[in-house]
Amino acid sequence: MALILVLAALTVLTVMLTEIQDESSAEFGSALSARDALVAEYAAKSAVNLSRLLIAAEPTIRKSLTLIFALVGGPRQVPVWQYADRILGAFNDSDGVDSFAALAGVDPKLGKNLGFKGAGFKLDIVDEDSKINVNQAARGTAASETLVAQQIMGLISSPQYNSMFEGKDADGQYTDRRALCSAIIDWADPNQDQASCDVTSATAQQAGAEDSFYQLLKKPYQRKNAAFDSLEELHRVRGISDDFWTTFVDPDPDKPSKRILTVWGQGTINVNTANPQTLLALVCQASNNTALMCLDANEAQKFLMALTMLQSFMPGLPVFANASDFISALQQGSTAAAGTPGQPAPTTAGSSPVSMIMKAMGIQPIPLLAPAQLKNQITTESKVFSIYATGYVRSGKRETSVHLHAVVDFRGAPTPDQVASQIAAQIAAATGQAAPGASSAAAATQPPPNSANSASSALQGIQAALKPGSGGNIVYYRVD
Repeated sequence: MALILVLAALTVLTVMLTEIQDESSAEFGSALSARDALVAEYAAKSAVNLSRLLIAAEPTIRKSLTLIFALVGGPRQVPVWQYADRILGAFNDSDGVDSFAALAGVDPKLGKNLGFKGAGFKLDIVDEDSKINVNQAARGTAASETLVAQQIMGLISSPQYNSMFEGKDADGQYTDRRALCSAIIDWADPNQDQASCDVTSATAQQAGAEDSFYQLLKKPYQRKNAAFDSLEELHRVRGISDDFWTTFVDPDPDKPSKRILTVWGQGTINVNTANPQTLLALVCQASNNTALMCLDANEAQKFLMALTMLQSFMPGLPVFANASDFISALQQGSTAAAGTPGQPAPTTAGSSPVSMIMKAMGIQPIPLLAPAQLKNQITTESKVFSIYATGYVRSGKRETSVHLHAVVDFRGAPTPDQVASQIAAQIAAATGQAAPGASSAAAATQPPPNSANSASSALQGIQAALKPGSGGNIVYYRVD
């Protein structure tokens, strides 16, 4: 009996100890995961802040390349964000340090306070100004709604997409091209009038009331009639099916640079960084779908192939100096595009890489209906950027990662050099000394810090807080 009692007691103790060990291991693993997740999140935040610094320093980098740009017709924005993962590798883990060493030809280990111990980050920066901004309709003007309608119809009007608009959508409704275009605009515009999206009509049309589609669903909801807060909100719009999403919105979730639509951006499209599909939609919009590539899928494929070849031949190099240069390349010299005042004249058709490739592939000049209007819709400078940062911590076979998406607006943001000059001037005014490079007379005219101007500046405190710094303003922030 004693032996049986001892064996029973040992069995019970073994079970209890096993359960305690499992609970302790689970709690310990959870604590390690939480700790690593916090470290990974701050690694991602570090990547975002470093990216903001790199983008803010682009004007300074551009100045150092003045002689090189003089050979190609004038200064152009350098897309440093496309190589941010390698440029910022000196502040990353060992893999990033090796990547930076291969790029710069120097050993970061010889420097001080470089490298990242115990964590690392992956970085991908996309300029949102290279996408079609559907939030333009939120401005509520007829011109902005017409522009969005033209761009959307230019994107989806190609014949190879007919099957996408011939069947029923997930709600059992038929949504053709014009209905889908109207649904996107009506979701964002502040009025209650239905957008026509009839880009073939040159006369004004009477607009009817917006339909009650969303109220007739099994789980009804209201149309927003305000700007999109995020790209995922497009899923709530009528007709946005999975096929439409994977074709036009986000073709490859692992490569955000392939996105075509956006809800951020300054409204104009950067033709130097836009992907070929976006440029095709821009061309179809500018020609009112009369260009051959907008009617023939084979011609569209030739145009996409030509732009893909150009981007592979000139990786990271801005092709167009200004909007007029882009228009001249599309017309292949058949119609001279006016130069922009204060900027170099557009290159000739024979010297434009785009024109040469288009001619070599047998692509005809594109009939632009309103070149001046197209000129106001495109740009060669990006100001709004999406920063996709993934911080990770590797511990043995376990890897903990945190994804961070931040959208930063650099419109009106001063460069780091300008901020440094302002700080130097403020210090000089406070101490009564002349700032470096400034005359003593100019320093004497500076008001003292406690003068009446200080009271007036205090009244502008809210405006001063909203004023962008050299790192831009964050307009969207998400942590996964």
